[in-house]
Amino acid sequence: MRKIAIALLVLASIQLQAQQIYVQKLKLMGSRFDITVVANNQTEANQHINLAISEIKRIEKIISSWDKNSETSEINRKAGIKPIKVSKELFFLIERSIQISKLTDGAFDISYASMDKIWKFDGSMKKMPSPEKIKQSVSTVGYQNIILNKSKQTVFLKLKGMKIGFGGIGKGYAADKAKQLLIKKGVKAGIINASGDMNTWGKQPSGKEWQIAITNPMNKHKAFAMLPISNKAVVTSGNYEKFVIFDGKRYTHIIDPRTGYPASGIISVSVFSKSAALADALATSIFVMGIEVGLNRVNQLPKIECIIIDDNGGVHTSKNIHINEK
Repeated sequence: MRKIAIALLVLASIQLQAQQIYVQKLKLMGSRFDITVVANNQTEANQHINLAISEIKRIEKIISSWDKNSETSEINRKAGIKPIKVSKELFFLIERSIQISKLTDGAFDISYASMDKIWKFDGSMKKMPSPEKIKQSVSTVGYQNIILNKSKQTVFLKLKGMKIGFGGIGKGYAADKAKQLLIKKGVKAGIINASGDMNTWGKQPSGKEWQIAITNPMNKHKAFAMLPISNKAVVTSGNYEKFVIFDGKRYTHIIDPRTGYPASGIISVSVFSKSAALADALATSIFVMGIEVGLNRVNQLPKIECIIIDDNGGVHTSKNIHINEK
């Protein structure tokens, strides 16, 4: 029996050494996805990657506001008219989104989709919109007006013109679901990178943890830090490319859904969590909440960390995070 046990151990070791990292890059949900799996060969890797792609496309059909046949589009069409019965999955995602809105005091809000696009970050803006226009731009925004009926599994947007969208949580949710499916199918390690919303599991074939580079917002061609990560998600949001400056103040493309004014003072936020969806939502919210409130909120949440870089290059971290700067 001892010989058999040793033989099995050696065989397992050989199989582990034979595994390699396989990566496929493609466009999904209108964004770039990098799907990485550890597998024994290319055929096996392709099977796993195709599973992940199918799962991400399935989610997109549910949450897309561009697809007129999606459940989300039907909810938006019937805003102010009647509740819409939806799938359990979409109901759960909307319910979760509202919980995050409450957690962030409305800094995250899926009803941002009804916001009038009065800010332009393509160089065409020469002055700030008027206070009246800014106020009007968010007149139909407000998660409090998303009415859920759990027993009937319906969603109702109270105000005509209201819309919901999952731009701040959808890609992270897709990364979570793809990861869960691949783990269920026996994939031991990998990374789902949904345009910066990354969820990892397992380790590299060498036994080392995955290494995640945090982009230096002062020089996007360089990494600010390298962090080992395993069985965790990380999402980095940056606004160092889309912004305007009025009267010496820098305004970013991330808009506070409560006021209609762009966030200011922060250029990069990285959030670490078990869930890419939660990290995705929090990364955007911290821009809106600001450094002090954002750090305070994160420090109250278990097993969540963040790195904030302000617009002067200053680095701010939550309590339990340690970084090795490049």
